[in-house]
Amino acid sequence: MTTLLDGYREHIVAAHKQPLFLLLVGFITSFVFIRFSVRMIRAQVRWWPGNVTPGGLHIHHMVFGLGFLLAGGVGVFATYGGHPWIDWFGLVFGIGCGLVLDEFALILHLDDVYWSEQGRKSVDAVICGILFTALLLVGYVPLGVVPSQETRWGLITVISVNALASVISLIKGKLWTGLLGIMVPGLSWIGAVRLARPSSPWARWRYAKRPRRRARALRRERRLHRRADRARTWLFDLIAGAPDKVPANHPAAHRVAERMAARATAHLDAHAARALARRQARLADRRSAAAVGAAGAAEGGAYGAGGSGPVRSHGARQRRRTVRAGRSRTYAVRPTGVERRSERHLQLRTRTRRIHR
Repeated sequence: MTTLLDGYREHIVAAHKQPLFLLLVGFITSFVFIRFSVRMIRAQVRWWPGNVTPGGLHIHHMVFGLGFLLAGGVGVFATYGGHPWIDWFGLVFGIGCGLVLDEFALILHLDDVYWSEQGRKSVDAVICGILFTALLLVGYVPLGVVPSQETRWGLITVISVNALASVISLIKGKLWTGLLGIMVPGLSWIGAVRLARPSSPWARWRYAKRPRRRARALRRERRLHRRADRARTWLFDLIAGAPDKVPANHPAAHRVAERMAARATAHLDAHAARALARRQARLADRRSAAAVGAAGAAEGGAYGAGGSGPVRSHGARQRRRTVRAGRSRTYAVRPTGVERRSERHLQLRTRTRRIHR
């Protein structure tokens, strides 16, 4: 315990980092507390206070977070950043950061998406904020360079290249590689050289006219990032709770839009399947016609100059049978989801037409 206190005095208090340290403590504490609170409310635990709803109006904890942010920011300016006020206001400001960023998705979408898939962006924002604050707490600048030291241009060049590589990694959609690469230079360089993720801005800008590179990025996304995404989903479910498949407070307009999107996707899939079946059927028809034509040409001596007579008569007979049976033309390959008509129905329709005739 004495060693921890000595280390705290040496690395935090003596280095004038106590306000930033208290800000990080308030940030993490408020986020953990509010996530625990909302999960208890979601589980409908009786002894937990629940939501704040005066007069039936649900007040989100983001509102309280804004109050903490204002109190902390204004308090620092009002006290001129003197001790011990800056330490306490740093703690207050950190509490406000945790409460506000926990509902970052609500601010972004202007909708209550807390327990939906879009709500995961709040967890991303909180983790990025905590990580960035922790990186600032580690040292003054990356690589541990102190401003009072002599200027070394080689080190400044390395820091500049590392910063550029971190920015490129972030643009390529590699969030953790870019953030961790701020303090570990080699990590950000690897992320900047490798292919971008297909949904990243870099892929939209650079891979639009490069189908091969985009295909490679898609294959790598399916192969490498699938396990990482599963681990990330498991971790986020553990921290923030699993999202609802269909949120109870989802607006009716969104539900209708989701149903229409699902129907449109199904229609497009069925249309693509039918188009593929038609192409395969036409190819099969052409092959069979070519085979029959070749057989008719081989027997052309028996029929004289009109060697294609048997082919035409065979095709005509087949078409007459199809029309007489009341059936539409059938292809060699049927699209999925289309059921065959039973032979019983074909016989009934044929007999009925014969009786009418």
